[in-house]
Amino acid sequence: MDKLTALCKAMITYDKGDPRRIHHFLKVHAFARQIGMEEGLDEKTLFRLEAAAYVHDIGIHEGERRFGRNDGQIQQELGPDEARPMLETLGFDRDDVERICWLVAHHHSYGSIDGPDTQILAEADMLVNQYEDGAQRKQNEALYHRLYKTAAGKRMFEELYFEEYKPGNK
Repeated sequence: MDKLTALCKAMITYDKGDPRRIHHFLKVHAFARQIGMEEGLDEKTLFRLEAAAYVHDIGIHEGERRFGRNDGQIQQELGPDEARPMLETLGFDRDDVERICWLVAHHHSYGSIDGPDTQILAEADMLVNQYEDGAQRKQNEALYHRLYKTAAGKRMFEELYFEEYKPGNK
Protein backbone atom coordinates (compact mmCIF):
# COMPACT_ATOMS: atom_id res chain seq x y z
CA MET A 1 0.00 0.00 0.00
CA ASP A 2 1.45 3.38 -0.94
CA LYS A 3 1.87 6.08 1.71
CA LEU A 4 -1.03 8.27 0.60
CA THR A 5 -3.43 5.32 0.58
CA ALA A 6 -2.18 4.28 4.01
CA LEU A 7 -2.57 7.85 5.28
CA CYS A 8 -6.14 8.06 4.00
CA LYS A 9 -6.94 4.78 5.71
CA ALA A 10 -5.32 5.97 8.95
CA MET A 11 -7.31 9.21 8.85
CA ILE A 12 -10.57 7.35 8.33
CA THR A 13 -9.73 5.27 11.40
CA TYR A 14 -8.68 8.41 13.31
CA ASP A 15 -12.01 10.10 12.55
CA LYS A 16 -14.12 6.94 12.88
CA GLY A 17 -17.67 7.65 13.90
CA ASP A 18 -17.45 11.19 12.51
CA PRO A 19 -18.61 10.95 8.89
CA ARG A 20 -18.73 14.74 8.49
CA ARG A 21 -14.98 15.04 9.15
CA ILE A 22 -14.17 12.05 6.92
CA HIS A 23 -16.25 13.44 4.05
CA HIS A 24 -14.58 16.81 4.54
CA PHE A 25 -10.97 15.67 4.24
CA LEU A 26 -11.80 13.36 1.33
CA LYS A 27 -13.36 16.28 -0.57
CA VAL A 28 -10.49 18.64 0.28
CA HIS A 29 -8.05 16.00 -0.92
CA ALA A 30 -9.92 15.54 -4.20
CA PHE A 31 -9.96 19.28 -4.92
CA ALA A 32 -6.33 19.73 -3.84
CA ARG A 33 -5.15 16.88 -6.06
CA GLN A 34 -7.12 18.15 -9.04
CA ILE A 35 -5.94 21.74 -8.66
CA GLY A 36 -2.35 20.57 -8.09
CA MET A 37 -2.40 18.44 -11.20
CA GLU A 38 -3.96 21.19 -13.32
CA GLU A 39 -1.41 23.68 -12.01
CA GLY A 40 1.45 21.32 -12.92
CA LEU A 41 2.93 20.72 -9.48
CA ASP A 42 6.02 18.55 -9.41
CA GLU A 43 5.64 15.05 -7.95
CA LYS A 44 7.11 15.83 -4.51
CA THR A 45 5.04 18.99 -4.00
CA LEU A 46 1.88 17.21 -5.11
CA PHE A 47 2.62 14.32 -2.75
CA ARG A 48 3.06 16.68 0.21
CA LEU A 49 -0.05 18.62 -0.76
CA GLU A 50 -2.16 15.47 -0.95
CA ALA A 51 -0.89 14.27 2.42
CA ALA A 52 -1.57 17.67 3.99
CA ALA A 53 -5.09 17.66 2.53
CA TYR A 54 -5.81 14.39 4.34
CA VAL A 55 -4.54 15.63 7.72
CA HIS A 56 -5.22 19.38 7.51
CA ASP A 57 -7.99 19.30 10.16
CA ILE A 58 -6.52 16.59 12.38
CA GLY A 59 -6.41 19.00 15.33
CA ILE A 60 -10.19 19.32 15.50
CA HIS A 61 -10.96 16.45 17.88
CA GLU A 62 -8.14 17.39 20.25
CA GLY A 63 -9.33 21.01 20.24
CA GLU A 64 -12.86 19.93 21.08
CA ARG A 65 -11.57 17.65 23.83
CA ARG A 66 -9.18 20.17 25.40
CA PHE A 67 -10.86 23.51 24.74
CA GLY A 68 -14.43 22.77 23.66
CA ARG A 69 -13.84 24.37 20.27
CA ASN A 70 -12.38 23.55 16.88
CA ASP A 71 -11.88 26.85 15.05
CA GLY A 72 -9.11 27.43 12.50
CA GLN A 73 -6.65 28.71 15.09
CA ILE A 74 -7.05 25.58 17.21
CA GLN A 75 -6.73 23.37 14.12
CA GLN A 76 -3.47 25.06 13.21
CA GLU A 77 -2.05 24.97 16.76
CA LEU A 78 -2.89 21.36 17.59
CA GLY A 79 -2.82 19.77 14.14
CA PRO A 80 0.92 19.32 13.64
CA ASP A 81 1.38 17.45 16.94
CA GLU A 82 -1.50 15.15 16.02
CA ALA A 83 -0.29 14.59 12.44
CA ARG A 84 3.42 14.07 13.10
CA PRO A 85 3.23 10.66 14.86
CA MET A 86 0.82 9.32 12.24
CA LEU A 87 3.07 10.43 9.38
CA GLU A 88 6.19 9.07 11.07
CA THR A 89 4.53 5.71 11.83
CA LEU A 90 3.55 5.43 8.16
CA GLY A 91 7.18 5.98 7.10
CA PHE A 92 7.01 9.50 5.66
CA ASP A 93 10.44 11.10 5.17
CA ARG A 94 11.48 13.68 7.74
CA ASP A 95 11.48 16.55 5.22
CA ASP A 96 8.01 15.54 4.03
CA VAL A 97 6.71 15.37 7.61
CA GLU A 98 8.06 18.85 8.31
CA ARG A 99 6.45 20.42 5.24
CA ILE A 100 3.14 18.61 5.75
CA CYS A 101 3.02 19.73 9.38
CA TRP A 102 3.87 23.30 8.32
CA LEU A 103 0.98 23.22 5.84
CA VAL A 104 -1.36 21.98 8.59
CA ALA A 105 -0.13 24.77 10.88
CA HIS A 106 -0.87 27.46 8.26
CA HIS A 107 -3.85 26.27 6.22
CA HIS A 108 -6.08 29.04 7.63
CA SER A 109 -3.37 31.74 7.71
CA TYR A 110 -3.76 33.26 4.28
CA GLY A 111 -1.06 35.86 4.98
CA SER A 112 1.55 33.11 5.35
CA ILE A 113 1.02 31.49 1.95
CA ASP A 114 4.54 30.79 0.78
CA GLY A 115 4.13 28.56 -2.25
CA PRO A 116 1.76 26.76 -4.56
CA ASP A 117 1.09 23.94 -2.08
CA THR A 118 -0.06 26.38 0.61
CA GLN A 119 -2.18 28.30 -1.89
CA ILE A 120 -3.81 25.19 -3.28
CA LEU A 121 -4.54 23.69 0.15
CA ALA A 122 -6.23 26.95 1.21
CA GLU A 123 -8.29 27.06 -1.99
CA ALA A 124 -9.32 23.39 -1.79
CA ASP A 125 -10.34 23.74 1.86
CA MET A 126 -12.37 26.86 1.10
CA LEU A 127 -14.08 25.26 -1.90
CA VAL A 128 -15.40 22.63 0.50
CA ASN A 129 -15.99 24.91 3.51
CA GLN A 130 -18.07 27.36 1.48
CA TYR A 131 -20.40 24.55 0.46
CA GLU A 132 -20.52 22.82 3.84
CA ASP A 133 -21.08 26.09 5.71
CA GLY A 134 -23.70 27.37 3.28
CA ALA A 135 -21.87 30.66 2.83
CA GLN A 136 -23.91 33.50 1.39
CA ARG A 137 -23.22 34.92 -2.07
CA LYS A 138 -21.68 38.14 -0.70
CA GLN A 139 -19.25 36.16 1.48
CA ASN A 140 -18.36 33.89 -1.43
CA GLU A 141 -17.70 36.85 -3.71
CA ALA A 142 -15.42 38.54 -1.17
CA LEU A 143 -13.51 35.33 -0.59
CA TYR A 144 -13.16 34.70 -4.31
CA HIS A 145 -11.41 38.04 -4.78
CA ARG A 146 -9.29 37.74 -1.63
CA LEU A 147 -8.13 34.12 -1.64
CA TYR A 148 -8.26 32.43 -5.03
CA LYS A 149 -5.09 32.84 -7.10
CA THR A 150 -4.63 29.64 -9.13
CA ALA A 151 -6.31 29.38 -12.51
CA ALA A 152 -7.69 25.93 -11.61
CA GLY A 153 -9.00 27.07 -8.22
CA LYS A 154 -10.68 30.11 -9.74
CA ARG A 155 -12.24 27.99 -12.47
CA MET A 156 -13.58 25.48 -9.97
CA PHE A 157 -14.95 28.25 -7.77
CA GLU A 158 -16.64 29.90 -10.73
CA GLU A 159 -18.19 26.64 -11.90
CA LEU A 160 -19.36 25.73 -8.40
CA TYR A 161 -20.64 29.07 -7.20
CA PHE A 162 -20.69 31.85 -9.78
CA GLU A 163 -21.44 30.91 -13.34
CA GLU A 164 -21.60 34.60 -14.24
CA TYR A 165 -17.95 35.11 -13.14
CA LYS A 166 -16.69 33.05 -16.05
CA PRO A 167 -14.68 35.06 -18.58
CA GLY A 168 -17.00 36.63 -21.12
CA ASN A 169 -20.02 36.54 -18.79
CA LYS A 170 -20.23 40.06 -17.40
